[in-house]
Amino acid sequence: MKSKKISITALKNAGLNLFQFLKSKVFFKQLALFVIGLFIFVFLLKFWLGISTNHNQKIQVPDLTRMSLADVDQKLKELNLSFIVIDSASFNPSYPKKSVIEQNPEPGDFVKEKRKIYLTLNPSKYSDVVIPDLNGRTKRQASSHLLSIGFKVGTDYTWVPDIGKNVVRGLKYKGKTINPGDKLPKQSTIDLILGDGKGY
Repeated sequence: MKSKKISITALKNAGLNLFQFLKSKVFFKQLALFVIGLFIFVFLLKFWLGISTNHNQKIQVPDLTRMSLADVDQKLKELNLSFIVIDSASFNPSYPKKSVIEQNPEPGDFVKEKRKIYLTLNPSKYSDVVIPDLNGRTKRQASSHLLSIGFKVGTDYTWVPDIGKNVVRGLKYKGKTINPGDKLPKQSTIDLILGDGKGY
């Protein structure tokens, strides 16, 4: 019984001592020091993260369209940026050959230093297309087919003796005969060799 009374008394005394400590100036001083230390730690952590991640450093992406790769390289080096060519678009005659036709991020966006700018270039020419076999087709059929695959049809017709009038008997490009299976760039002008309908 005496040991139980002693332990209960000891617990009560400990509780009173803890309560008195929580009310004491020492506790409030330690609490204040802890809070101040926590604020300083958070501030230093944010400051370090800001430096290590260039938190407030923003670089405005320049407009690179129509620029050659040499000009792009010089411009981006001045801004501590770099680039990667990701693709070539369909040839656009409105842009210089091998110049930038699209970019990502877009002009005016803000990025951090050393960011890569992804570029799409304008090819040096139209893509090549295989010449189809149009022998025996009518002038209208051949013209429609050539236009549909990206060619232009010229008006410099060549007439050859043939029983079929306006029937295709060959194709020419810049005055030279071309054959099915040959390749020419899109937008090339192809002239038709047609039968005159007079036979042999």
